[in-house]
Amino acid sequence: MEESQEALNNIENGISNYNKGLGNNKEINGSKTPQNLSASIVRKKSDPILVSNVRFQMLRNILNNLHEVVLGTKLAVLFPAIPLAILADFYHFGRPWIFALSLLGLTPLAERVSFLTEQIAYFTGPTVGGLLNATCGNATEMIIAFFALRQNKIHVVKYSLLGSILSNLLLVLGTSLLFGGLANLKKEQRYDRKQADVNSLLLLLGLLCHMLPLMFRYASGLGNPFAIDTLQLSRTSSIFMIIAYVAYIFFQLKTHRQLFESQEEDEDEDKDGEKAVIGFWSAFSWLVGMTIIIALLSEYVVGTIEAASNSWGISVNFISIILLPIVGNAAEHAGSIIFALKNKLDISLGVALGSASQISMFVVPLSVIVAWIMGIQMDLDFSLLETGSLAFTIIITAFTLQDGTSHYMKGVILFLCYVVIAACFFVDKIPMNETIVGNLGTVNEPSSGILFA
Repeated sequence: MEESQEALNNIENGISNYNKGLGNNKEINGSKTPQNLSASIVRKKSDPILVSNVRFQMLRNILNNLHEVVLGTKLAVLFPAIPLAILADFYHFGRPWIFALSLLGLTPLAERVSFLTEQIAYFTGPTVGGLLNATCGNATEMIIAFFALRQNKIHVVKYSLLGSILSNLLLVLGTSLLFGGLANLKKEQRYDRKQADVNSLLLLLGLLCHMLPLMFRYASGLGNPFAIDTLQLSRTSSIFMIIAYVAYIFFQLKTHRQLFESQEEDEDEDKDGEKAVIGFWSAFSWLVGMTIIIALLSEYVVGTIEAASNSWGISVNFISIILLPIVGNAAEHAGSIIFALKNKLDISLGVALGSASQISMFVVPLSVIVAWIMGIQMDLDFSLLETGSLAFTIIITAFTLQDGTSHYMKGVILFLCYVVIAACFFVDKIPMNETIVGNLGTVNEPSSGILFA
């Protein structure tokens, strides 16, 4: 009898310790976002034997960091494009070559920034880590936007950010649902609608803030497309959009955190996420260094985009809306599709909707406010064609996700919508009226088929 009681106590203690272990792991992994999980698909496991034979500790640490950061991704094959882009600029090679090499170099850097922010999150805790991911999740898009603003290329800012939203909602989500549905024909694919509903509401609020300046301009009879009222409306709306995004982050990290925690991680992923592979200051130093490299390549991209457009016979708006988002977020996109193939749609939806919401409600209004500080007149009026494409994209996506189930036909529709929109911007080669002088001075306006005097 005593032996039975002792065995029962041992079992209870084991269950208690196991639950504590789960709680600790959950706390450690709490800062992981779907974007982190998606990007982890292209990472490679390190082999400590490669650097363990080095005699000096400092040299061993440096080699370990190089191995983890530079060689720890399957996209490492694209890293040579970075020095090639720098050499091409130094020796004044063709500007289209500089553009193409810079674009390729940004692809692994975007994934490595996600990896480094995840490493820092292990030391800062889940809340600070979540905030870091919320602000750095689309660092490449933000840096490109800021350099385009510095060169007064407002059309590049608007087009690239619009393209990121369209790409996430139609291309990423569409291909994920398509391949996930084909791979799971005999299974009913389900996902949690609560997270999708929150992101859909954010996207609709962002759409309203984009449509109001456009409707205000048309309601005023197109008399002055750059009226001070439209600019003030855009800046005011941008402030409220950022407030809404801050509320969303508080909602995600504090009050309703359980809605955004993925319960579908593999055991191997959980084991990999139990501890950091590099130290805090190493991760921080690498993050600063890679941010500087991203800034340099972004300057190359912005400075050579017109030359690439003229050389390739492709319009700037097509390059900005279609090519930049596809190349810049290739790692996240591939990870989203792979998780959908594994019937883990919550992660795939988190990647697509989370990135689109961050661009719409944080990066776009932040660009307007930064332009305001720089004395540049950027508003939320993305013109009729662009705003119409955004509106139909958000509405179609919201209808697609309304029932909490998925099949490959939904993916087909979303993907074809993206193809049609891409074809539209491919044939839209109306020259941009870059320097229109209005009552407020020289400003930039993206082409929408209507040029204002």
